[in-house]
Amino acid sequence: MQFSIAIKGAVLATILQKITIFVLSTQNDLTMADNYLEKKMEDYKERGSQPPKRSATMRKLLLKNRSCRGYDKRYEVREDQLRRLIEVNTMIPSARNLQALRFRPVTRSEAHKVLPYIRLGGALPELKLPYPGTEPEAFIVVCSAVEPDHYIYIDLGISAQSMLLQAAEIGLSGIMIGAFDKEQIQQSLELPYRPLLVIALGKGAEQIKLVEISANDSHAYYRDEQGVHYVPKVRLDELVIK
Repeated sequence: MQFSIAIKGAVLATILQKITIFVLSTQNDLTMADNYLEKKMEDYKERGSQPPKRSATMRKLLLKNRSCRGYDKRYEVREDQLRRLIEVNTMIPSARNLQALRFRPVTRSEAHKVLPYIRLGGALPELKLPYPGTEPEAFIVVCSAVEPDHYIYIDLGISAQSMLLQAAEIGLSGIMIGAFDKEQIQQSLELPYRPLLVIALGKGAEQIKLVEISANDSHAYYRDEQGVHYVPKVRLDELVIK
């Protein structure tokens, strides 16, 4: 009888010990949780008192997105890359949500159907750009499925810039080309619609720099003896209406 009571006492002592350990462990966990939440709240308050950090992504893309007239022939733009650029048009705004623009990707195998009918570097005719061996070999020809009007040209600008920003993101360069023979390109590519714009694309082979100017200065782009291409841009203070 005394032996049985002793065993029961030992078992009870063991149970009480385990309960005590569990309670202490739980209290410790709760204390750690409280400390964690307090730390997170302090971090949150500290972040709230500071101006939000500005992402440099858009700025970098805008700076990379320069009008390039010379390309590296060793790099061939694939059709899936052109389709990825065209895909941005499923996500961007459209005036009156008409979404009337249509796009014809052109890869190296068809470049000869476009290249003879475009003109680049109109402000530097003496250079006869692009230089031999640096011609673009990939294009997106943008057309309209309806008669172009003011709203279509708004969409055209949004579309072209968005595709070129996407191109910059995947490591390509490009240029919007408005100086081209519309009839010849429509006929050469057998387009059902009249083309509005040609976008040339590739791996850029030029060095292009921006130059800050006054609104009254010459806006013409130029090149130095080393072939660096300079693009004047009016400074911010003169763009803002006061």
